[in-house]
Amino acid sequence: MGKPLGPTGEFFRRRDEWRKHPMLNKQLRHATPGLGIAVVAFSIYLVGEAAYNKLYAPSHSNSHTSPQSH
Repeated sequence: MGKPLGPTGEFFRRRDEWRKHPMLNKQLRHATPGLGIAVVAFSIYLVGEAAYNKLYAPSHSNSHTSPQSH
């Protein structure tokens, strides 16, 4: 197949076997089902809340009332 790696190459090949673990190869999506949908939904919520606050929240100049003495 290829030339022999020698003791140093064999050492590093064994140390890199974790990179071939199924959890790290395109399977990470399956480990966190629904995470992508949740992130999108939360982002839409944040944008909607910011838009609502900008459109419908009372401005600070109108909500401030002067103190009245009784």
